[in-house]
Amino acid sequence: MMSTDSSKPWDARLAAALVRPLCQTSVSPNVLTTVRLVVGLYGAALFAGGESPNLAALVIVLSNFLDHTDGELARMSGRSSRFGHNYDLASDALVTVGLFVCIGWGLRESLGQVAALMGLAAGLAVAGIFHLRNLIENAHGKKATAQPRFAGFEAEDVLYLLPLVTLFEGLPAFLKAASIGAPLAFVVVLGQYLLLRARRS
Repeated sequence: MMSTDSSKPWDARLAAALVRPLCQTSVSPNVLTTVRLVVGLYGAALFAGGESPNLAALVIVLSNFLDHTDGELARMSGRSSRFGHNYDLASDALVTVGLFVCIGWGLRESLGQVAALMGLAAGLAVAGIFHLRNLIENAHGKKATAQPRFAGFEAEDVLYLLPLVTLFEGLPAFLKAASIGAPLAFVVVLGQYLLLRARRS
């Protein structure tokens, strides 16, 4: 039965319902984090190959959904830990950064070497965002890094649309948008970090 906690995004509620049977087993949240990490890196590697973008997009969607399973299991089973939280954050960063870098690498034949640079720019910006958000969370709590939500969806849920992007051959446009949008988002998060630090001092 799906969780009825309306404060959670839809995918988190579904993840909670699916992992509830694991609460009384030896499966730990860190195992699910590892599965999400492996699946996500595999999806990124498929993008780097450039030959199976539709399959790569589906694998990334699966990885994005699996990202919710470890946290839900940890909360329901009472097995939350600082290590698990940090492992989850590191896995998120590796998969997301790897996704953009590998998309850029895989599009070199169609866009030229600039594609790799665009992927790197987006990936570095995302890495910076993860680092700043971690600093903000450590200093001001998880609420300070809460993502915008609308109708049960979060900003990161845009990745669920990735199969449509690849199906309609929009990956080059997606990469170009990411190479601009991710650095702009980094500037916004940097401003938030500096403002919070100024208020705290």
